[in-house]
Amino acid sequence: MLAEHDVVVLTRDVPDDGLKAGDVGVVLVVHPGRGDVPPGYTVEVTTLLGETVAVVDVPADLVRPASERDVRHARSAPVGT
Repeated sequence: MLAEHDVVVLTRDVPDDGLKAGDVGVVLVVHPGRGDVPPGYTVEVTTLLGETVAVVDVPADLVRPASERDVRHARSAPVGT
């Protein structure tokens, strides 16, 4: 399980928030899950200069930990962020 402040990579697009698979974020809150609600995370995705693009709640399988082999890739943030 990931912890708060871990750097993560999205594994799938989150179209409602303009996010794409491969976008990088930071875990703000860990949601352990309970009953029918699966575990997940609140993740903040920012531009390279630190401006928040989105803060989203995602299920655990929508992110993976960043690794030392990952490379940042720049793309423009969606309009309106």
